Amino acid sequence: MAGIVNHKRRGATVKSQRGSDEPAWVRWLLITLGLAFVGIFLVLPLVNVFVQAFQMGLGFYVKSLLEADTVHAIKLTLLITCITVPLNTIFGMAAAWCIAKFDFKGKAFLITLIDLPFAVSPVVAGLMFVVWFGRQGIFGGWLEEHDIKIIFAVPGMVLATTFITFPFVARELIPVMQATGTEQEQAALTLGASGWQTFWHVTLPSSKWGVIYGVILCNARAMGEFGAVSVVSGSIAGSTETIPLRVDKLFHSASMAAGVSAFAVASLLAVLALITLVIKSYLEWRTERDHALAQEATGEVGN
Repeated sequence: MAGIVNHKRRGATVKSQRGSDEPAWVRWLLITLGLAFVGIFLVLPLVNVFVQAFQMGLGFYVKSLLEADTVHAIKLTLLITCITVPLNTIFGMAAAWCIAKFDFKGKAFLITLIDLPFAVSPVVAGLMFVVWFGRQGIFGGWLEEHDIKIIFAVPGMVLATTFITFPFVARELIPVMQATGTEQEQAALTLGASGWQTFWHVTLPSSKWGVIYGVILCNARAMGEFGAVSVVSGSIAGSTETIPLRVDKLFHSASMAAGVSAFAVASLLAVLALITLVIKSYLEWRTERDHALAQEATGEVGN
């Protein structure tokens, strides 16, 4: 019986593969168009960034990265990222667990709120914080009386970056947790495990790749955020300038050397993007491999 079932499955697979076959010229046309698009809009601009960054030599490139304001921008970007990513990771894990494992009123509304930063322009998001915490804002007077500075300071930049990046971890985890179902959690609770033990030893291990993937995307977005941060920071050199803001200021300078320095600093973001892409590809490969192994194991048990 198992042999007949496997034969039918193979026959259905071959049939589906034949049904998806296209003429060779269609496949090559699509592949050529895809490669041309990637080359023109991705590879060439990326290569140009590094060419422009090194056009005045390696010494000038290193000097550009070691400028006091640039070093401060790098440190500030890392600081904001180190605060933002853990906050969004905790929120994303909690939100994904709640949405994927429980049914409650307002669930659709919560999902909509998570997607809100995708729909709102980063500049508008920055203006929202100015309205709340600016000098003329709703809480501006109280903050000024207590000598608390949020806008044009690091706290405002952290708030803006957190708002822009908080959907990434949750959005990566929700489908992963939904796919695993609730059977394992229910079994653990039946055996006497607490809610925290169930989450830590059952839910989290089964969705670890989703967590890592979301953290990587959140980290890359936090380091590259420009719009919202530019509104709430004031872009003060040596004080509230991140790497993207530093690149923008150098690029719009009248000096040719400053323009080259802009590309040098921008190359750091390009390297970050490449590293993110490599890690993302590796995680996708690991996920597909684990899924294939799980399917094979299930098939062997069924046989």
